Formats: sequence, structure tokens, C-alpha cells
Amino acid sequence: MALMAPVQNGQIVETESQKSLKKELAGKQNGMDKDAFLQLLVAQMQYQDPLEPTSNTEFISQYAQFSQVEQMQNLAATSELARATSLVGQHVYVKTTGSDGEPDYVYGKVDYVAFENNKAYVSIEESLYSIDDVDTVVNLEYKNAYDKAYDFTIRMNKLPHPNRIDLSDAETIDELEKIYNEMNDYEKSFLASDTVKNLNKYIERLKEIRASADEAEKEDGEDGETGDDAGTQEPGDAENV
Repeated sequence: MALMAPVQNGQIVETESQKSLKKELAGKQNGMDKDAFLQLLVAQMQYQDPLEPTSNTEFISQYAQFSQVEQMQNLAATSELARATSLVGQHVYVKTTGSDGEPDYVYGKVDYVAFENNKAYVSIEESLYSIDDVDTVVNLEYKNAYDKAYDFTIRMNKLPHPNRIDLSDAETIDELEKIYNEMNDYEKSFLASDTVKNLNKYIERLKEIRASADEAEKEDGEDGETGDDAGTQEPGDAENV
């Protein structure tokens, strides 16, 4: 189903954004339609100068020109509706203006399309935006891969230099290594080559730190065992002394 709208008790529910939009458009409907043109044409014929009447050819020419313009407008409206309908279900960025007057962007999935006064509007989370304000159509797989690579890079950039890490950084490095290994080839393509090289440096350096820690722990254990043996006497030794 291409077009979707909230439905309650079998009737399409009009959202607040749609109501305000209709109210706004109602005040702007001051363009000339076919009926208005015909009324104007009849008035022109009725009040023309009888000494210099307008020829029938001129009237027909004016009507033909108006009909041509009307057909072009209808074609443009149909094309705009088709373009908006194709966005249903797609994820888009819509360019808006923030409260500070600066440009801003709204991201979301287009749920349905509203068509008012020959103008198409896309609905994102029950808010309507003009099709003309749609800035970018985003493939969801692309956005997810981009966001994952972006977050990955930010987390890794927060780590100290590979030569200055210690065991307190081990959890983060292990998580980053796991995330990278679970990425598919498409997601990995969003990571810079330097980011991957640095990740390998962190992994290798962490291995060295863990190996050194294990060696130190092993040596401490051996020293402890030697001390225990030196201070232990056999039951008969004390009597012989």
C-alpha cells in the first residue's frame, strides 16, 4: 500500500499538523482557476467597447493559452505527487529552519503523503513537510553503516596513544576489536585505513601488556612458593637441632 494515514473507526484521522496546514492553505487559495477565468472572460465580453469589439479569435486564443497553462500545472502536480509517493517508506533528511533562524535537518521515515492545493507534503512522525524541503534520500543500510563507523572512530579516538595504554583500557579495546570483527565488508569500507591500522596497534600493544602482566604474576607466584619452602621444617628437624 503506497499511501498510509492514521485510521480510526474506519475513517482517516486528520492530524493536528494537517489541520493547521489546511487552515494555512485555505488563506492562500487566491490563484485563478478555470471558473474564475471564464467569469472574467464573460465580463470582458459584456463590457467591451461596442465600437472596437474584441474578435472571437482573440477570445479563443486567450482561452487556449489558459487551458495550456492549466494542463502544465496539472502535469506538474501529478509529477510532484508521484515523486512524493515514491518516498513512502524511505528515510530522508528534510531541511528546516531552527528557532534561531539557522538551517537545521529533520531525519526520519516517510510514513505517508498528503496532497493539498496541488502541493505534496511528506509525513515524518506525524509532522508534515513540503516535498520541496526534502534534501536527501538515505538508504537505511548506508546510514547504519555510516553511523557505526562514525561511533567506532569516535570511541577509538578517545583512547590514549597505543604506547601509553594500560590494562584500564583493555575493556574498550576488546569491545572495539569485537565490533570490528562482527562488521561485514560493506561496513568495514566506511572505516579509514588509518583507523584500522591504529586498531591493530592497540590490539598488539594490549597483548604485550597482558603478557608482561602474566609474566610478572607468575614470577611473584614463584617467589612466594620459594619463601614458603625456606621457612618450612620437617617435624624431626627441630628435635635434631
